[in-house]
Amino acid sequence: MATSEEVVAAAPEAAALEAGLKHKLERKWTFWCDNQSKPKQGAAWGTSLRKVYTFDTVEEFWCLYDQVFKPSKLQINADFHLFKTGIEPKWEDPECANGGKWSVTSNSGRKANLDNMWLETMMALIGEQFEDAEDICGVVASVRQWQDKLSLWTKTAANEAAQRLNLKGLKDILTLILNTLYGCCCHFNLSRRLISNMIELKNESLSLILSYSLNELDGCQGFY
Repeated sequence: MATSEEVVAAAPEAAALEAGLKHKLERKWTFWCDNQSKPKQGAAWGTSLRKVYTFDTVEEFWCLYDQVFKPSKLQINADFHLFKTGIEPKWEDPECANGGKWSVTSNSGRKANLDNMWLETMMALIGEQFEDAEDICGVVASVRQWQDKLSLWTKTAANEAAQRLNLKGLKDILTLILNTLYGCCCHFNLSRRLISNMIELKNESLSLILSYSLNELDGCQGFY
């Protein structure tokens, strides 16, 4: 499994493999890595977060993804982040301070599910496929001992219209992945929960839960 140091060292070499003609993206994106598998005693939160590589072409993205940034390569308690350049994957960042996140947790077929969800969501982001792309900060893939998680961070939790648009985009991605992987029609049924300020969508057979929660620094403000 890759360590943070190995990821940081490998990224520039991987990106350098693509040195010819390039297809520019609409904006720059930055990969980050956070490895908390061996936390140092007394270390403050965020000290293990590392900025790895900033890119703005299709070719760089594919080379980086193929060589380095697959969540299945991560150790337990480690995260990969892809955020718009200029936004740090921290709730303290001004662009994230009033936001929240859509999270998908996976308990079955974990590595394949997370790799596919991560790749398809990244492609939708860099391809500007979300209907309210300006409200999105970035996406995080998290590997944990008992479940894996994909989180789409947004800027304005109070903007219900924007969150509904981003939810639709994420639901479309998940439905496509599940239908492709399992060869069947998989649907998410929306149920609204006011407890814990979360909305849940479940596909019980595949153990996926999609929910929205607020910026973790904001406490218990309501989403609706």
